[in-house]
Amino acid sequence: MARKALADKIFCIGIDGMDPRLTRKYVDEGKMPNVKKLIERGSARHDLAMIGAMPTVTPPMWTTLATGAYPNTHGITCFYRATDEPDVIAYNFDSRNCKAEQLWNVFAEAGKKTLVWHWPGSAWPPTSDSPNLWVVDGTSPGSVAMSAAVREQEFMLGANEKNTVATFKAAAATAGVQPCVVNDLDLDKLDNENSLTMAESTSVQELSCYVLERKDGQGGSPDNAMDLQVSYIRPAEGWADAPEDAKEFVLLLSRGVIRRPGLILKNEDGIYDHIAIYKSKKDEEPMYTIHVGEMKVQVIDEAIKDDKHYVCNRNMKLLRLAEDGSTLKMWVSSAMDTTLDEVWHPKSLFKTITENVGYPTPTTMNGLQDPELIQDVMLANWYTSADWQAASLNYLIENEDVEVIFSHFHAIDLQMHMIVRYMSDKGENILPPEEFQKFAEDIYIQTDYYIGKFIHLLDEGWTLAIMSDHAQVCPAHDFPLIGDIVGVNVRVMQELGLTALKKDENGNDMKAIDWEHTYAVASRANHIYLNLKGRYDHGIIDPEDQYEWEEEIMTRLYGYRDKKTGKRIIALAVRNKDAVLFGLGGPECGDIIYFNAEGYNYDHGESLGTCWGDADTSVQPIFVAAGPGIKEGFETDRVIREVDFAPTIAAIGGVRMPAQCEGAPVYQILTEEY
Repeated sequence: MARKALADKIFCIGIDGMDPRLTRKYVDEGKMPNVKKLIERGSARHDLAMIGAMPTVTPPMWTTLATGAYPNTHGITCFYRATDEPDVIAYNFDSRNCKAEQLWNVFAEAGKKTLVWHWPGSAWPPTSDSPNLWVVDGTSPGSVAMSAAVREQEFMLGANEKNTVATFKAAAATAGVQPCVVNDLDLDKLDNENSLTMAESTSVQELSCYVLERKDGQGGSPDNAMDLQVSYIRPAEGWADAPEDAKEFVLLLSRGVIRRPGLILKNEDGIYDHIAIYKSKKDEEPMYTIHVGEMKVQVIDEAIKDDKHYVCNRNMKLLRLAEDGSTLKMWVSSAMDTTLDEVWHPKSLFKTITENVGYPTPTTMNGLQDPELIQDVMLANWYTSADWQAASLNYLIENEDVEVIFSHFHAIDLQMHMIVRYMSDKGENILPPEEFQKFAEDIYIQTDYYIGKFIHLLDEGWTLAIMSDHAQVCPAHDFPLIGDIVGVNVRVMQELGLTALKKDENGNDMKAIDWEHTYAVASRANHIYLNLKGRYDHGIIDPEDQYEWEEEIMTRLYGYRDKKTGKRIIALAVRNKDAVLFGLGGPECGDIIYFNAEGYNYDHGESLGTCWGDADTSVQPIFVAAGPGIKEGFETDRVIREVDFAPTIAAIGGVRMPAQCEGAPVYQILTEEY
């Protein structure tokens, strides 16, 4: 049945990881003026919150937002999906795994020119053949084309006059699905013998990851490291055109395969304050120059990967340069292929954006407890990403007659992963928790800046809706080694006598499951699989005993206590069939589904969707809407669920709800009765 459209143009501004509690706090403190404008001109709950579906991880939640269906209906139940073996998982950012219809297909069917911009989990490959549907990426959570276009990982360059040669130290810049991070580099101590530890690499497509220690799995990011280049600094010699007092160094790209000579140059006051990078010493003009503190964007140069040459886009920042030119430190981003249009539909859209806005910008997750990397690299670089994405979307609005947009921006989630656990002090902080709370504030101010790029649309007839998939909590306690989105978490299950590992000749645990003595494994976040006969070749539990074993496992889970506090760490554990009560269960879920108690989660994913944490954090998603069809300055007491988002947008746009939609429009915020 046709419905009256309350708005002709709708922009869904998805912000991954945006927390309604922190947002409310910063809005009330006057630090997010653009979000405040949306709230004042629109509608939301008083706490700005939705109740998220579960588990609270990226692919399921963005798919729920797109379909209005719970994960047991749309079939995306974790970051990874299960395979035929309980200890092997597969990457789950694939629209073909989604069993429910996406709302953008409905709008395209209705004749609306619809853009889906980097919506993770259920957008790529494109889900409709309609000429009205444009899709940009969706193959990874980070940013546009990062999963496909990266030809070289980011690295840090340290140079000083003590070095006599230039070397490149590979240090796990591609370690699993986790970011690479580096602590503060003391340039005075950098010499030819320095190196950083290479971490184990895993596949992002299909992997078997055993989590035995906190450094394994999703908790491993603090122990990873960034690639590091070391260079000499010496008087410039053999240049076609170099000042007498210039000094030279070398920039090694593609792990040293490509060499770019550089000059360290003085300003008019005789202070070394900038560098110039050349293709060769024979050239009279540099490829580009960079001043101290400058973030240089859209740096176009080569990269070589697997013996293939690519023209790539990089960002670079000259973090430090001694006034006497004796030391320098520079960050070099990952290299993005400037020709790859494979994740753009239609492919002509790639050309449109690159010619009129610029190439997709690299992003970074580096930071952790290094203030310089957090503030001067991570935050600074995400501003460049915010600028590029906002400019791209505004260009398409102004020039391509786009009418409906579903967009995703990952700046909060990726950056908060680096700092959220340190926002309260649990004995691991190098810096006081107040400093990390300030970093969080800066991240949200950055997001407000990004949202501010679209506020003008409210005066141009657009309805704007801000929403997130989940947020992130600062846990009160150490997270137990159970529940991990990237593999099999062993330790708690081992203590409970449910998972056994093989032993080496010295009796030490190996990263290999002893299936003859394993009754169940905890695979992915929230899923436990019984080692059943008939289902697995290595099964030891008779299917007739499944019910009793499920009962026994749940009893052991509820009885498990934190050794430090004596508190129960499991909030809820149910059988697969019972999980339908909260939108899970079915063939894409484990035999038992469980959630950690509040305070015993990682950043998000292992806890219930109502979880709060220290430092005013929560795991709940946000929802605010303003513009045509939305009441102005209105607060509702209604409990808004994540499944309600899609039908609400459908109601505003006057189109039918997606076929498998299980939510309902938030009619209380609409200007007309529904």
